Amino acid sequence: MKLSELKGIGEKTEQIFAKVGVRTVEDLLTYYPRTYEIYGEPVLIREMEKNGEPETVRGMITKKPFVKKTRRFDTVTSELRDSEGDILHLVWFNMPFIASTIKAGEMYTVRGVIKDKMGLTMEHPEIFTGDAYAQKMGELQPVYPLTSGLTGKTVSKAVKQALGYRHLIQEFLPASIRSENMLAELNFAIEAIHFPKNMEAYAQARKRLAFEEFFLFITALLSMKSEISQKMPHIDIYPQEKTDEIIRHLPYELTKAQQKVWQEIRKDFLGTRPMNRLIQGDVGSGKTILAFLALAEVVANGYQGAFMVPTEVLAEQHFKAALELFEKEEIPVNVVLLTGSMTKKQKNVVCEQIASGEADIIIGTHALIQENVTYHNLALVITDEQHRFGVRQRELLNQKGEKPHIMVMSATPIPRTLAIILYGDLDLSVIDELPANRLPRKNCVVDENYRPKAWDFIRKQVEAGHQAYVICPMVEESEKLEVESVIEYTDKLADYMSCAVRVAYLHGRMKGKEKNECMREFAEGNIQVLVSTTVVEVGVNVPNATVMVVENAERFGLAGLHQLRGRVGRGNSQSYCIFISGTTKKDTRKRLEILNKSNDGFYIAEEDLKLRGPGDFFGVRQSGAFAFRIGDVFTDAGLLEKAAAAAKKYMQGKIFMSEEEKVRLDAKIAAYLEGSIQALNL
Repeated sequence: MKLSELKGIGEKTEQIFAKVGVRTVEDLLTYYPRTYEIYGEPVLIREMEKNGEPETVRGMITKKPFVKKTRRFDTVTSELRDSEGDILHLVWFNMPFIASTIKAGEMYTVRGVIKDKMGLTMEHPEIFTGDAYAQKMGELQPVYPLTSGLTGKTVSKAVKQALGYRHLIQEFLPASIRSENMLAELNFAIEAIHFPKNMEAYAQARKRLAFEEFFLFITALLSMKSEISQKMPHIDIYPQEKTDEIIRHLPYELTKAQQKVWQEIRKDFLGTRPMNRLIQGDVGSGKTILAFLALAEVVANGYQGAFMVPTEVLAEQHFKAALELFEKEEIPVNVVLLTGSMTKKQKNVVCEQIASGEADIIIGTHALIQENVTYHNLALVITDEQHRFGVRQRELLNQKGEKPHIMVMSATPIPRTLAIILYGDLDLSVIDELPANRLPRKNCVVDENYRPKAWDFIRKQVEAGHQAYVICPMVEESEKLEVESVIEYTDKLADYMSCAVRVAYLHGRMKGKEKNECMREFAEGNIQVLVSTTVVEVGVNVPNATVMVVENAERFGLAGLHQLRGRVGRGNSQSYCIFISGTTKKDTRKRLEILNKSNDGFYIAEEDLKLRGPGDFFGVRQSGAFAFRIGDVFTDAGLLEKAAAAAKKYMQGKIFMSEEEKVRLDAKIAAYLEGSIQALNL
């Protein structure tokens, strides 16, 4: 059913919804909130807590709103006085119309996050007149992911209409699975995830939807494993002296962990079935050189190898690094690059080389799996950052060859107990040590008062010839969630730095070409400070970057923060990571202190798993690992295990269900395997 069939959804609104992947009513029903607002009783100004959580205050506007125009946006300021006479400063960004809607001398209720900036300040608060706030008290209000031109009100209104058509999404989990795992029915879950009447209803809905995500994902993995186990290889890759020479000529010695994994790869090449191995290791642990060695071994045996990575800039970096390595060793290997942004003519030339066998090593993005790409004799498939690709995407690349060896790599620190489930179709190798020449990062966890010192430190590092990252959780100011904005932050930081320092921003809503150009400029040193969202998590290798500042660090999971900080410390200079927390909550500080004490991603992942229990799942999914929209592999570890058990039973034919239930479940799993769910999380 088309979105335009809903009342109030015209062509323009339909196009805006399409930007966030919502094109049908079914899409809208599964466009889940990213968090919720709980509207509590108003408090006095002196009772407010500066813990990063929204507070509500009622009082009188005592100062006529003042609009200040800046280079990029307008700022509206005013003041509110409560019944005790205390004053609260109010600030709105890029909302000049607020000035004409607020009148001095009248009573209002305001809600927002408190900051101490020359007196208590509430930035970008919601404002209510009369009893409008009282009507919302006690409710859980959904907060949806938005884009330019799309408001939360528009989404909520559309979803309420769409719920009248929720029968379009049929229940597919058999009653036996729902009963055994105490799962809500799908129609209830869909309504309750959007507009929960209370926390209990929200918890039931979330549990159901997270379970089905895990179940479908793991079933797909087990299906792939079943297919692979039936394949007998006819491609034996024998050890080559040339590859051993490359290792001897490296400007560094492989760590013991790298040597161990390299031997596991060589053993797989001559095993009884195709290699199907995951190499898991921290950012900077040396996974890429093992990929190059494996590719060299395959080419020396007369076959082709493909290396698929999630971003074009990363593909270009790997391409250049591979060329440099083989040219230095004087090994005649033809390495080609294939990405989506190349012209049709360029792609055709590369595709001809791949099909004829002229190309030995093919490095690129998901362009490698397009239908028009035909391989000559593909024997090895490598995917980097496996969780960034859907099950179907990986399978499509595997099918490009005749039973090729498969090697996937991930820097996402997942505890071994969970990795065995999430990478259930793969043998697991772990690189658990960093190269000896790497200096350990120096970390610190600070509050917002430290920000000027952090900026001064960035400036000094840039003056010394280095570069820096600043990570913010959001792209622009939100009406609901007060966290640092990438765009606004860039302006502030640029004003603070000297004119000679180039500060740029990067976020997921930019066009692909813009993102690639920005990352390329930073990698080449033309940008000194990059303010970014987590899009840099699988970004580029910039050894010259020595500082990372993470704003609102409390908004991220520990594993995600650790992977982010892996962007620095990749060169020979000392690197630093500064986590700025916007909350004074003891539990949050305790979690962040784990990062302060350790640089070991696997230790951090295990600690994250211990600290985050069922009470921590409310709101934004934090881990960022895999393409799950609701499920969190850390918080929902127990649910993940149950879903894995159910998936295993299904594969073994041990699920009790009627013929009708079987048809629906089989159809859902088949659709998942065919990639009906968006499989690329870019």
